[in-house]
Amino acid sequence: MKTSRSWLLLCMLHGVASMLLWWARDSAVDLLTWQADDWTTRPWTLWTTVWVHLNTPNLIANQLALGALTALAWMMRPPLGAALAWLLAWPLTQLMLPLWPQIGYAVGLAGLLHAGTAVMVVYLVAQRVPVARARRWGILLGVSLLGKLWLESAWSYPVIWDTSNEMSVVQAAHLTGALWGLVLALFAMLASDRVSRWHVG
Repeated sequence: MKTSRSWLLLCMLHGVASMLLWWARDSAVDLLTWQADDWTTRPWTLWTTVWVHLNTPNLIANQLALGALTALAWMMRPPLGAALAWLLAWPLTQLMLPLWPQIGYAVGLAGLLHAGTAVMVVYLVAQRVPVARARRWGILLGVSLLGKLWLESAWSYPVIWDTSNEMSVVQAAHLTGALWGLVLALFAMLASDRVSRWHVG
């Protein structure tokens, strides 16, 4: 079972870029933020907006979650296919947000982190990573993720106001991230199986 450092490199990219952008000028932040009404003229924001954080608690929370995902990847050693699935989910998470007209903008790593978690769930349950009792851990992580999504009910409440942090939370990004992570992880495993059969043949 081949492992890859690609996932860890993606984690490092997101962590460093988020910190650098935190110190950037407001004009640069605005240029890199995904806005529902003009993202088609600024398509790069599908990628860059995940590095934008509106306040310190939001940045710290997402950096801690990214750290947890990095630690999990360090133990799991996910293959290249898993990293590619997470990479593809990156822009697609924002691409689905216009389905909800209530969403004016979206920032932060949360949606992408949900995508990464979903990818790891799939690879653990399918036992495609060198981890003891991988399926059991995958089911536990998957139930936790599903429980969080169910409690948020983003299909009914795509955006909520977080009074403690005084900011809008785009819960729909959590849902779209998790969905894309699931779909792309399954596709990546299917593609890997076909390549393996082709080489054997």
